[in-house]
Amino acid sequence: MPDILDAQQIAHFRDDGYLVGLPVFSATEMDRINKELPEILDLLEPRESTKEIREWHESSRYLFDICMDQRILDYVESLLGADFYMWASNFFVKEPGSRETVGWHQDAYYWPLTPAESLTAWVAFDDVDEQNGAMQVIPRSHRQGIVEHRRHEGEIDSVLSLEADVSGFDLNTVVSTPLRCGNISLHDDTLLHSSPANLSGRRRAGFTVRYSPNRVTNDPRVNPHFRIFPARGEVCRTNPLGEVPTERYGRVVREHRSIEEAGRESIQ
Repeated sequence: MPDILDAQQIAHFRDDGYLVGLPVFSATEMDRINKELPEILDLLEPRESTKEIREWHESSRYLFDICMDQRILDYVESLLGADFYMWASNFFVKEPGSRETVGWHQDAYYWPLTPAESLTAWVAFDDVDEQNGAMQVIPRSHRQGIVEHRRHEGEIDSVLSLEADVSGFDLNTVVSTPLRCGNISLHDDTLLHSSPANLSGRRRAGFTVRYSPNRVTNDPRVNPHFRIFPARGEVCRTNPLGEVPTERYGRVVREHRSIEEAGRESIQ
């Protein structure tokens, strides 16, 4: 299958660690997708937040189909090569007026995966801009490898307890990543990124999907629930395979296991 990204886009991802504004879903498709979203939200318990919608692609065909949309996979193949799999998904919904923030961090710091060569697709369910909490990135920060993360003791609105030490980076270079509804961004798993509060009157819903080349392996001692879904090319034989869901809407009920949730400070 031919690459969708052109040479300039691929070079930008390699150099800066991210791409923004890649079109995937039409307005008509997003109308349908957003009309179905309440079916997923209704599966949450009264005191749960949308952050609990995590790996529900394993139980919901509605979410699985978004994760495995061929247009997204075309973009990912341009960057990861012909053989890769999908393994995780999360919702990040900031309601109007939400003061919830996400501090600076690197995805790879939290994941028990080796080597750190994965990427994330951020699917915009709404128009996203600086006013409603668009993701921010530090371009080229992925070139520094994994940086130290420290236990966060600050404001309670931060959703992370381990956040990156960004004292060695020029925060004047920070870039916001606005997206139109139905578009996606892509970012490297070692790119430093964060997001501010949504102080607007508009919702900011984003759905993240994680992809890795076949050479990336999980440490089952940290995350014994890790399951992969082959996306392109050869089937990876070093990680356990998941089963494609048959229900349109369903939830996963289990303990999640990242580096932080396993009670560790790093992947070292």
